[in-house]
Amino acid sequence: MTPLRLLINGSRGRMGQAIIGWAQTDSEVTVAAAVDAGDDFGAALAQAEAVIDFSHHTVTPAVAAACAASGKVLVVGTTGHTDAERAAIAEAATRIPVVFAPNFSIGVNTLFWLTRKAAEILGPGFDLEVVEMHHRLKKDAPSGTARRLAEILAETRGLDYGRDTRHGREGITGERTATEIGVHAIRGGDVVGDHTVIFATPGERVELTHKASSRETFAAGSIRAAKWARGRAPGLYDMEDVLGLRSLA
Repeated sequence: MTPLRLLINGSRGRMGQAIIGWAQTDSEVTVAAAVDAGDDFGAALAQAEAVIDFSHHTVTPAVAAACAASGKVLVVGTTGHTDAERAAIAEAATRIPVVFAPNFSIGVNTLFWLTRKAAEILGPGFDLEVVEMHHRLKKDAPSGTARRLAEILAETRGLDYGRDTRHGREGITGERTATEIGVHAIRGGDVVGDHTVIFATPGERVELTHKASSRETFAAGSIRAAKWARGRAPGLYDMEDVLGLRSLA
């Protein structure tokens, strides 16, 4: 099979540069084009079979529409999307394969799986908290990964993410409710990404933690996702699909 021709959108950013660097080590892909704000995305798209997008959440709907119109695979690693932007991604996925994931690290996606299993095993007697830390330049909060962790907890408990998450606490907050999921964002330095899920009950506490020290792990995962999606039926996929974690009991 010929190398998969990639278009990297957001190529001048930290993740874009990491993906371009990692692609040079993978003989199964080639970077056919790399664009950023102000470049001609349409001309670049014609050169590629798959797009890896790490640009900005406001750009994603247009990128998704262009990929759907031209039949290109789309991998979305940008975070911070509004509900309307998420809907645009889902619409594109009715026509092309889209891998939309808040985090492309194999370790983090294992954390997603473990979080779901721990919530099922520990049950409703444990309070749920999510803590994340990222570098001082990160623009959105909570991180897409932290949001997904909270969504998994909400799904497992039969809760609603929008209603039951509590982002930080200040002042006289009253006692913690049995249904709330605490989500806390810390920013500072050059932290690539730390995430901890806390299950706490009187007498004991379980913590699941993942710490990323290099963006290369995300770059490798996004390229793996693009290769996996090549030739797939249209649909909205994530890294749990790519890694085959959904088939695990």
